[in-house]
Amino acid sequence: MGASAGGTSGGYTRRGSRRRSSFSAISEINVTPLVDVMLVLLIVFMVAAPLMTVGVPVDLPQTKAKPMQGDTEPITVSLDAAGQVFLQETPIDQETLVAKLEAIAKNGYEERIFVRADTTVNYGLVMKVMGELNAAGFKKIGLVTSSEPTAPEKSQKKAQK
Repeated sequence: MGASAGGTSGGYTRRGSRRRSSFSAISEINVTPLVDVMLVLLIVFMVAAPLMTVGVPVDLPQTKAKPMQGDTEPITVSLDAAGQVFLQETPIDQETLVAKLEAIAKNGYEERIFVRADTTVNYGLVMKVMGELNAAGFKKIGLVTSSEPTAPEKSQKKAQK
């Protein structure tokens, strides 16, 4: 019995040491929650980024043209319904437009410039802005439109009227 009592006390010490080690602090970093948060942020920014491109509210004309593909973000000149000219999102006088464009154009006169104009803006005003840009030396000027609704959308709009 003395041997078993000695064995019990010896086993108790081992079990006690195991218990102490199982409750010790873990010094490893758990990266799973970090990865989860990063993936959620990535998805949020992927959805929100296209919505933050241009903030000037403009009702664009519709066309059947396909979207242009480009490597860099173009400079945007917008004309709202009142005829106010915007460079990116900043209101600007039409007289100082070319000077500001020349100052911010990274590629010089090879910079792509997109002109966005509300459908109610006078066509002459749009052509005047484009003419000033062309006369200044900018050659890559494009007009921005929204795509026309597809055939099912058109029939739905007619049914609603």
